[in-house]
Amino acid sequence: MSSPDTEELATTPRPADEPKTPGSGRFWRGLTGSLAAGMAVLAVCVVVIASLCLFSGAPGPGLLMLIGHPVAAVVALLAQRVVDSRDGRVAGFAGLLVVVSVTAALSLFWWS
Repeated sequence: MSSPDTEELATTPRPADEPKTPGSGRFWRGLTGSLAAGMAVLAVCVVVIASLCLFSGAPGPGLLMLIGHPVAAVVALLAQRVVDSRDGRVAGFAGLLVVVSVTAALSLFWWS
């Protein structure tokens, strides 16, 4: 027979997962979230501008830009979802993927 203390521990739900130290990872999650959201806004802007240029006959962004920005935005947003839902190394590497995808899109399409 088990003691009342052991039985109570087995049936008591664990408290909500809290960071081990106050603010651990908050800056990283905030930074990567801002980068992912900014990439999504930039992708929408590029598609809208390309649509306006198509109807007005003005030269606009090329096909590579029209494909690259939404792809980078989707990769960044999916990786950010992992950052927000996981902890530890997985969240760190997913955050690194956000930074790499945004940096790659900016360097390929804007900083060249």
